[in-house]
Amino acid sequence: MLVLRCIRPDLIVPAIANFVTDKIGDYFITPPPFELSIVFKDSGPTIPLIFVLSPGADPLNSLDKYA
Repeated sequence: MLVLRCIRPDLIVPAIANFVTDKIGDYFITPPPFELSIVFKDSGPTIPLIFVLSPGADPLNSLDKYA
């Protein structure tokens, strides 16, 4: 991976993901499923929900039933 980092730094993230998957399993690579209903129950007037969105993300479809 060190040589790969020197030659092709754009491929280091997939190489690390493959290494982690091979050594300790896929559990540490795949993100957990996002359940808005569970997160919404944990929020309140003094505990707001903060979302960090990526370009093209549309959260309105998930929020309509909670409004």
